[in-house]
Amino acid sequence: MHVLVTGASGGIGAAIARALAARGVSVVMHYQADRASADATRRALAGHGHALVQADLADPAAVERLWHEADAQHPLDALVNNAGIFPDHPPLATDYAAWTAAWQRTLAINLTGAAHLSYCAARAMTKRAGGRIVSVSSRGAFRGEPAAPAYAASKAGLNAFSQSMAKALAPQGVYAFVVAPGWVSTARVAAAISDQAVIADQPLGRVATPEEVAQVVAFCVLDAPPAMTGAILDVNGASYLRT
Repeated sequence: MHVLVTGASGGIGAAIARALAARGVSVVMHYQADRASADATRRALAGHGHALVQADLADPAAVERLWHEADAQHPLDALVNNAGIFPDHPPLATDYAAWTAAWQRTLAINLTGAAHLSYCAARAMTKRAGGRIVSVSSRGAFRGEPAAPAYAASKAGLNAFSQSMAKALAPQGVYAFVVAPGWVSTARVAAAISDQAVIADQPLGRVATPEEVAQVVAFCVLDAPPAMTGAILDVNGASYLRT
């Protein structure tokens, strides 16, 4: 089996690559700029047949090239939309130029980039025996992110987009799932999760690990039954519960 994982140079994406490789999957790892970290992760993966591809997901032409480059190496069975950015832009403390830049870049990478890549995947997979598209969202899609509203909006859009694709593609055997973490213990947010207020909000007394998120993503890629298509799976340690 061959799977494309975006944003795989570190953090959750690297953990997803490791989890899939441990189960015999050949992983095509996307990165934007940090080739060294992506290659270090690739070389440490179990199994063989792993590869790297580079693209700026904010560029629609680069997204199309990314898909064709990755799929040409071996027809892909699944796509994991993991790449995302989280720039702070609190509305009352951000000037208009920074505000508009944050919105444009965040939506371009987190939402429309994932949508364009999913479109490419869906078109290819429906001509084969089917496939799976798994997108990494966030609890911020439901609870809001006051310092990063574009991030929350992008993830809410990703949820709605994924469910739309689940409905559109199910008859062709292509299934769509969403995994929605809360805080995750990655290097990027190490300072934030050391805040006692963040820990106090965690019933587990800690935030999720990248490996825990990766375990759920791997389940969606490899094990989830077709009847789960359209599901959004929370991985936030009961820090935010929705009904």
